[in-house]
Amino acid sequence: MTSVLAVLCGLAFIGKGVTHILDDGAVCVQTDFWRNASLANSLPVGAGVKASSSATRLCQDSPSVGQRAADLGGELPWLLFGALALLLFSRLLKAVMGQGPFTEAVAHRLSILGWFVTVGTPLAGLVVGWSQSWLVGSMAPIVGSGPTVSGPLVLVLAGLTAVIMGKIMREGVRMREDLEGTI
Repeated sequence: MTSVLAVLCGLAFIGKGVTHILDDGAVCVQTDFWRNASLANSLPVGAGVKASSSATRLCQDSPSVGQRAADLGGELPWLLFGALALLLFSRLLKAVMGQGPFTEAVAHRLSILGWFVTVGTPLAGLVVGWSQSWLVGSMAPIVGSGPTVSGPLVLVLAGLTAVIMGKIMREGVRMREDLEGTI
């Protein structure tokens, strides 16, 4: 099942890339640069309530190649990350089903998956954040652009947990092998 999901994520990655390359429509991005700005028209709110904008949506009708690439960079990294993580997870499950859960191969694959998630999450978040920041900066130069990270960084904790569990499992495998050798 995870292999199928990895393939579907990979196909979504390819499909999204191809449709964005062939698309000649507008490119839109959302920014929270003006998140505390007051609204021009008053809203029908209760007494004592202040209304402010929470996000601004910017759209470019005839985007440049750089803007289209930045729009693509705002979506594709997470699809690629998901496809590769699911592929590594399916390899891990295949090793568990073939050899059992407490083997050197399973511990090794769990560590690889953990390191991939630990490093890949902020890397994909940086590519997405910087792409969106550059796109906003290209449409509203007053905002500027710079390195930002977006996405669920809590996955770094899950990745580190998998790395630690892989090391614990590796030590358990070694202890079992030592015990079997002494009996």
